[in-house]
Amino acid sequence: MPIDAILFDLDDTLIVDEAVSKEALQSTAQLAAKLAGTENATFLSDCKRFGFSLWKEGPCYDYVRSIGISYHECLWGKFEGDKPELVKLREWAHPYRVSVFSAVLRAQNITDDDTAEKLADHFSQSRRKLQRLMPDAVETLTRLKATHKIALLTNGAPDLQGEKIAASGLAGFFDAIAISGVHGIGKPRAEIFHLLLNELQVTPDRAVMVGNSLERDIAGALNAKLAAAIWIQVPGSEELADVKPHHVIRGLHEIPAIVSALA
Repeated sequence: MPIDAILFDLDDTLIVDEAVSKEALQSTAQLAAKLAGTENATFLSDCKRFGFSLWKEGPCYDYVRSIGISYHECLWGKFEGDKPELVKLREWAHPYRVSVFSAVLRAQNITDDDTAEKLADHFSQSRRKLQRLMPDAVETLTRLKATHKIALLTNGAPDLQGEKIAASGLAGFFDAIAISGVHGIGKPRAEIFHLLLNELQVTPDRAVMVGNSLERDIAGALNAKLAAAIWIQVPGSEELADVKPHHVIRGLHEIPAIVSALA
C-alpha cells in the first residue's frame, strides 16, 4: 500500500540532542575547574548522577515523564505557559538547576552557591548555542517532501520544543506538528499519533514513523498501528526496550529507499 505521510521525531532524529547536551556539560565542567578547581571527569559523572536523581525525586516527575521532558532539558528549558503543570515546572526548574550544580560541587568538598548559579547559567547558554542538525536532515526531508506529507511528532515542553524547531530551520518542511506538552499526552500513546494523522487526513496504514526511541517512537508507532516503524540508531542515545521496529537504520539518508519499498 502506498505511503502518504512520514512522521518524524525531533530530538536525536532530526536534530542532535544527547551529544550537544554532553558538550554543554563539558563546557560547564571546564568553567567549574577554572572557578572552583574541580576535577572534570568526576564533575561530569556527578552531573549525570545528581541531575537524574533530583529530577526523578522532584515534584514534577510524573508530569515530565509522561510528557517526555528529560533531566537535561530541565537544566535549560524556560517552560513558559499558563497551564498549571508548566507553572509548577517553571517554578521548580530554576532551584533544581542550582541544586544540581551545588550537589556536584559539594561532592568535591566545595560549598559555593554563587558558583553553582554561574554554572547553571553557563550550561543553559551553552546548550542553546550548540544546537545543530543530524546529518542529511535537510537533504532527506527535501527529497521526501516532494512526494509525501511530512509531519513532526515530538515529546517535550511546548516552548522548548518550539525553540528547537525554530533554531533548526526545518519548520517549513512540516505539514503538521504535534508536541506532547501542547496536548497533554505523549508518545508512546496512540492518541497523539492519531491526532496528528487526523490533521494530515492520513490513515495509520498509510503512515510511517521515524525515531530514535524504542520505548516512545517505535512502541508508539506500533500502538497506533502505523504501516512501519523505522528506528534510527544514534550512538549515545540507545536504550533497552523489548520493542521490535520494522526497520533499523543508521542514517536519515536510508529512509527514502525504505519508503519506496513499502509502496
